[in-house]
Amino acid sequence: MSYRWTILAVLFAARTAMAFQFQSVAALSPYVIDSFLLTLADIGLLIGLFLGPGILVAIPGSAIAARVGDKRVTVISLGLMLIGAILMAIAPGWEMLIAGRILSGIGGCVINVIMTKMLLDWFADKEIGTAMGVYIGSWPFGIALALLILPPLSAIGGLDFAWAGLGILVALAMVAVVLFYRPPDGLTAVQGPNTRAAFAMSPLLASALIWSVYNAGIAMVFGFGPLLLTQQGLGAVSASSVISVFMLTLGLGVPLGGILSDRSGRRDTVIAISLAVTAICMPLLISVPQSLLMPAYGIVGLVMGIAAGPVMTTPAQVLPPPARAVGMGLFWTVYYAVMMFAPSLAGQIADRFSDASTAYWLGAGGLVFCLLCLGLFRQLAPSASHTT
Repeated sequence: MSYRWTILAVLFAARTAMAFQFQSVAALSPYVIDSFLLTLADIGLLIGLFLGPGILVAIPGSAIAARVGDKRVTVISLGLMLIGAILMAIAPGWEMLIAGRILSGIGGCVINVIMTKMLLDWFADKEIGTAMGVYIGSWPFGIALALLILPPLSAIGGLDFAWAGLGILVALAMVAVVLFYRPPDGLTAVQGPNTRAAFAMSPLLASALIWSVYNAGIAMVFGFGPLLLTQQGLGAVSASSVISVFMLTLGLGVPLGGILSDRSGRRDTVIAISLAVTAICMPLLISVPQSLLMPAYGIVGLVMGIAAGPVMTTPAQVLPPPARAVGMGLFWTVYYAVMMFAPSLAGQIADRFSDASTAYWLGAGGLVFCLLCLGLFRQLAPSASHTT
């Protein structure tokens, strides 16, 4: 087996640990609220503090990695995630909880940038769609794993026991990177302190907007779907179950899309079909009969997930190896900014219309915007890829 598949497994494990840590506050929220006498607003702040630092650290983190090495920065960032987990485990109060969450978020946001670049280094020339689909699938996998593991751990041994489980997972990911990651042969010659390597800025920004607004569309479903379904008369547990099915099938669709794009050689077509079909179907979910909610949300989740892997191959089409670190820093900065503000904006609009279904219409409109950005990307970088 080629060593690059070992590299993919290591990066998948590390990003799973990141997603696991991101979801830990939400998964343990009842126990955190009881232990620290917090409100739901406090829990929301803790959740947001994980990705929020990405706006500030994505580009500097990638620039530092370009100078001192991807592996070194990744290990240090995983170390920050581990320290953050420890601080939250021993926190006597609110202030240390915030400090631990911010440190964890800084580390998580940086590895998200650097490891995507590391994956491009290993797979840019072959099977990038499949590899990226598997890699991106680590995010829903880690979230599901946290929901499955952390509450039982806390029920068995208390909140400290659950935080310890989180710390062990992050530590194992750090050890795996230390032991198994190395840059691909031939890449070291083109890496170094040159953080100003030229790349096409406009198509990279178009690529970043596709990925960011696409993810904002996903957030419209898992963020506002439970409220919409309860407004339509479904119980809270049943509404959560429907959205869980959506997330599960979304995770299955991610690697499927990567495989389809590699096998067909038509990445843009796979992306366009997935986005267009989902844009049409999202508003239709609003009026689906209750008896068909599970299959309807499952199908839409599967189709929506197909776009993820091929979309994440677009940066590789415009970033030469020396520019990948800084270029991916810019890419993820756009993502963090959009993901920080889009759900809040959608919530304000939904409040104005007093209807959670507004979020689904906004999500569908965002997917149409992604299609326009895909066309813009191809016009700005017509020679970036022969696959359409």
